[in-house]
Amino acid sequence: MRSLKQHLREYSQAQLYFNKIQSKMKKYNFNAGPSMLPREVIENTAKQCLDFNGSGLSLMEISHRAKDFQPVVDEAVALIKELYQVPEGYSVIFLGGGASLEFCMIPYNFLIKKAAYLNTGTWAKKAMKEAKLFGEVVEVASSADANYTFIPKDWTCPDDVDYLHITTNNTIYGTEIRKDLDVKVPLIADMSSDIFSRPVDVSKYDCIYGGAQKNLAMAGVTVVILKDEKLGRAPRQIPTMLDYRTHVEKGSMFNTPPVVPIYSALENLRWIKKNGGVEAMAKRAKERADMLYAEIDRNKLFRGTVAEEDRSYMNLCFVMNDEYKDLEKPFFDFATERGMVGIKGHRSVGGFRASCYNAQTIEGVQALINAMQEFEKNN
Repeated sequence: MRSLKQHLREYSQAQLYFNKIQSKMKKYNFNAGPSMLPREVIENTAKQCLDFNGSGLSLMEISHRAKDFQPVVDEAVALIKELYQVPEGYSVIFLGGGASLEFCMIPYNFLIKKAAYLNTGTWAKKAMKEAKLFGEVVEVASSADANYTFIPKDWTCPDDVDYLHITTNNTIYGTEIRKDLDVKVPLIADMSSDIFSRPVDVSKYDCIYGGAQKNLAMAGVTVVILKDEKLGRAPRQIPTMLDYRTHVEKGSMFNTPPVVPIYSALENLRWIKKNGGVEAMAKRAKERADMLYAEIDRNKLFRGTVAEEDRSYMNLCFVMNDEYKDLEKPFFDFATERGMVGIKGHRSVGGFRASCYNAQTIEGVQALINAMQEFEKNN
């Protein structure tokens, strides 16, 4: 076992490394995912990677069945249930494979004959493609013809479907559904990029899932909230690892879970609670979005890419106005020199994308606004 002196030396070296990073020019992380986390979440997780809970072992090398790790999972589950006021009769599990694996697991476990999907972007389309392997799929509406620049309105969902699947935030295109839909059929939602950014009425959903690397934790874990009574109804044999019941019954411990990502999720959930919960996160999200969208609308060089009523608070997309198209790369270079990281738009949209998840600061958004204003003045 390593000595206390060795651990202190390792911790000191790590702290020097963090200080060295912070001493460089300030960076503002607008990456769409993996994305920004609160500094204290990163540092606390890093400390546990050196010595987990005083055990003399790294968080990266402990057994997931160690007596010190089970409380991590238990507290993370409890915080999710507390922050989202999850009703009785729901389970929370941690899985690997990202939301992309859930695209398959959802129909495997919930599709009996027919499912409905709202097609609002790339990830919704991918989820729909997987569902077609298991039964009939109805596309209730789509904004694909308009390059997903709005959330479809005035659509109806058939009453005879097993569930309606929605993607609440569209990371690539910058649209968001910021309310819980009222539908007559079971509702399932991919909340990968806006989970814990606003209050959610979990009772309206049979399943909520999300890859953690955008708004909850480091990459490597997926959180799933399930209505227990809806499990086990599909008329098919499901492979053990793809059956939600397996992971509910074993408390996410059927196989080795992603230990470090789960711990980072715990630290982030603690941070959310300490900073006012999802209600405060929603207020911060609106404040950041209002600031940046106001500048996009004011600045003669730029314009937004989606319908104003559907603009995402998480992924704010904008492009150069047509007459200034040739300034796109110069602005990207200009902003990068001033510390902006990850603002290049997805190739499907072009232009720029400022991802403002829970950890994003007003300071970061203001720095981007300052860069936009300075560039406008210079050009």
